[in-house]
Amino acid sequence: MEVVATVESFAKANGVTKIEKLVLQIGELSSMIPKYVEDCYPAAIDGTMLEDTELEIEILPGNGLCLDCNKVFNLLQNDNTCPICGGKHWDILSGKEFNIKEIVAC
Repeated sequence: MEVVATVESFAKANGVTKIEKLVLQIGELSSMIPKYVEDCYPAAIDGTMLEDTELEIEILPGNGLCLDCNKVFNLLQNDNTCPICGGKHWDILSGKEFNIKEIVAC
């Protein structure tokens, strides 16, 4: 619902009257679940200027930087363990995002 309000506000402020597509970026480590967002989208846009829009979701990888060997690796694919050195000490680099990437107007 917050995304819809944000997009509508942006559209109105920029003189956009019709939106064709909304592109969201959701990180693998985000608390937002892409399937849940897809399922809720029709109800969220009902009666709004986004009512006939297409939703596209891009999944961003959950990458970490190993603090032992400085290699970047996917945390989920590697069970939070560096595949290079076996280290379990890392910093998250990406994957917690939830962004509005693009609003495509007609």
